[in-house]
Amino acid sequence: MTREQESAAIRRVLDGDVNAFEELVSAYEKTVYNLALRITGNAQDAEDMAQEAFLKAYHSLPHFRGDSKFSVWLYRIVSNVCLDFLRKQNRRPATSLSREDADGEEVEMDVPDESQSPQLLLERKLTREALQRGLQALPQDQRQILLLREIQGLSYEEIGQVLDLEPGTVKSRIFRARKRLCAFLVADGNIPDSLASSNSGRG
Repeated sequence: MTREQESAAIRRVLDGDVNAFEELVSAYEKTVYNLALRITGNAQDAEDMAQEAFLKAYHSLPHFRGDSKFSVWLYRIVSNVCLDFLRKQNRRPATSLSREDADGEEVEMDVPDESQSPQLLLERKLTREALQRGLQALPQDQRQILLLREIQGLSYEEIGQVLDLEPGTVKSRIFRARKRLCAFLVADGNIPDSLASSNSGRG
């Protein structure tokens, strides 16, 4: 959905057309659910949080100023709803190393390696598991910002809008999060120091 289509649907909702909000839900329900699932790690919780996020978005729509895309504003609501839920449950956010492909299908993120030898397949599996452990070991704010950047693929500006941060703060937090994750992987024995150095400085 383009920004113009979003704006048109929002105007209709504010004019009392409930069906127009259904258009927004249909456009973003899969993305919202997937983000909620990656944060909560539970399908039922993700479904509940997605519904709560859309309900909150509907009631908050009169306060939407249009400074960013509706989708970016919605991602902020989803993230906050899920994190509030996890705090109340005293649970840590979960991380799924998967993302949507160009056709909208869920695919597992993998370590780039064309070889299919058993040894390298095992190494690849261990690296994925190490990445999951490393992400879980990050502080909540660093894990969240890496999810938005590496999994959701948001730009620095969009992440700033979602988290209400200046672009410079976004970049520095991503740098620190990558550096900390790479340090964990080095200590875990799953990434060489040279790769850690290059990855931690990637912007």
